[in-house]
Amino acid sequence: MPRIQTRCFDELEYSPDAVFEFPSGLPGFEAEHAFVFLEQPATHPLMFMQSLSRKDVCFILLPVLAADRHYELRLSDEDLAALHFPAGSRPQIGKDILCAVTVCAADDQRPHPTVNLFAPILVNLKQKIGIQAVQTQYPAQHPLITQGCGEELATCS
Repeated sequence: MPRIQTRCFDELEYSPDAVFEFPSGLPGFEAEHAFVFLEQPATHPLMFMQSLSRKDVCFILLPVLAADRHYELRLSDEDLAALHFPAGSRPQIGKDILCAVTVCAADDQRPHPTVNLFAPILVNLKQKIGIQAVQTQYPAQHPLITQGCGEELATCS
């Protein structure tokens, strides 16, 4: 099996079947086209999207419904075509499509971690092809922890 060197997880073995292609890359990372998704039991439900070509490119992701259980994904015909779904189709999150949001750590400007609901990572689970799609109805910095929630990952409603 192939191996990759990563910054956060040292050397990892992966199956070629576990590779997901992003033909257009991601905004700011247009040259990155192949990724594997990693899960660590100690950090569940977080996922890590590791580039196969650069060991220092690894995105921390959270399934969108863990961040906002009422999230409504709206896909344009262009998004559907990029994901190899028929125009007008409505792929289901978790069944047909992975919809995950990037996590941004707390810093001086953000007292709590946030997630980017504006531009989720979308992956056709059968075709193993992905994109990042804009969802204008959502913010780019949605609080991951809200007041009264303690240390929960999901927001309160």
